[in-house]
Amino acid sequence: MASVIQRIHNEKLANIPDWLPGNTHYETIMGSMAYGVSSDASDCDVYGFCLPRKEIIFPHLAGHVPGFGKKPQGFEQYQQHHIDDPSANKQYDVSIYSIVKYFQLCMENNPNMIDSLFTPINCVLHSTAIGNMVRENRKMFLHKGCWHKFKGYAYSSMHKCDIKTHPDLTVLKAIESRLNIDKATSFSEAEVEMQKRGLLDR
Repeated sequence: MASVIQRIHNEKLANIPDWLPGNTHYETIMGSMAYGVSSDASDCDVYGFCLPRKEIIFPHLAGHVPGFGKKPQGFEQYQQHHIDDPSANKQYDVSIYSIVKYFQLCMENNPNMIDSLFTPINCVLHSTAIGNMVRENRKMFLHKGCWHKFKGYAYSSMHKCDIKTHPDLTVLKAIESRLNIDKATSFSEAEVEMQKRGLLDR
């Protein structure tokens, strides 16, 4: 599978730490492309994790003594937006996390991080044996706390839909108004109603 980070580094499309491409173990498409609702203007969101060099995770291996001298620069994530790739006719938004930070966010059931492990397999761009192991054991991160996290995320997204003006949202609201669909309607309720109105095959 093709690594986007490796491609960006090879083509010199963005300034990426030299050690990162060879140490990235998982990359997957996120956002509108993963959900099949992207448009021609949509960025390609890529999330993943890497294993930083051991000296970055354990600075004492490089001779650093805590409390003495300047603390070495750590690494939590590499993030870059709007990376143009003319040959692929794409624009990337990339977020690659240190495996330590990634696991911490997954254990907290951060919706984006959990989502990145549950994307459809065709969205996975690059995965090593380590990436496969983490993905195969993704359910181990889930706990009852995810209910609160995902509920808050959903309410926040709904609030953004109410206050933001976006062409896609304008079209959606017009459809809801024309078909007299309440915004609190669930997908299953909408599906049943559309079948009743002959707008959806049974």
